[in-house]
Amino acid sequence: MRVYGDIRSGNCYKVKLTMALLDIEHSWVHVDILAGETKTAEFLARSPAGMVPVLELPDGRTLSESNAIIDYLAEGSLLWPEDRFERAQVLQWQFFEQYSHEPYVAVARFISKYLGLPEDRRAEYEAKQAGGHRALALMEAHLTGRTFLVGERLTVADISLYAYTHVAHEGGFDLGHYPALRRWLHRISTLPNYVGMG
Repeated sequence: MRVYGDIRSGNCYKVKLTMALLDIEHSWVHVDILAGETKTAEFLARSPAGMVPVLELPDGRTLSESNAIIDYLAEGSLLWPEDRFERAQVLQWQFFEQYSHEPYVAVARFISKYLGLPEDRRAEYEAKQAGGHRALALMEAHLTGRTFLVGERLTVADISLYAYTHVAHEGGFDLGHYPALRRWLHRISTLPNYVGMG
C-alpha cells in the first residue's frame, strides 16, 4: 500500500496512526499542499477532489477521505467493532469529527500553524474558537467516566478525533479545562505501536 499525504495534517495522521497500530506495511509519499502539489494532473488522477490523504492499493485502486480510509484499513480488526450498534456509534463520532470538530479545531490550527496567523485571517481564526470549544466540551462530557469513545476499547472513532484534538493547542485551544479529554489523549499516546505526528 502507498499513502499520499502531508504528515502535519491531522487527516493524514489518522491514516499513519491507524497503519502503525495495525502494523500495516506501506510507503509514504509526501505531498506539499502549500506548494500546489495536490493540483497537479498526476495527483488529480488519484484524487479528483485534490485533497490528501489518498490510499493507493497494490492493484492501483485509490481511496480518499481520511475516515473512509481508516475504516477500510480497520475492517476485521479490533479497531472496527463487530456489534452493529457500536459500528453505528463509531460512524456517529466520525461524522461529528468532520462536521462539528474539524471545521473549527483543524481550520484554526491551519490558519495558525500552516499560514502563520496572517492578519487578514485573524478574524476567521478567532471566530473558530467558540465552535471548537463546544466540540471539545461535548467530548469531555462523554469521556468523563469512560475509557474510550465507543465501548471499552480503542476504535477508529478515537483515532478520528485524536488526530486534531491532540494538537488543538496549535489552533489556540487550551485543553486545561478538559481533564477527561487529557486522560484520553494520554491513554492513546501510550498504546503499543503508537507513532506521533512528526
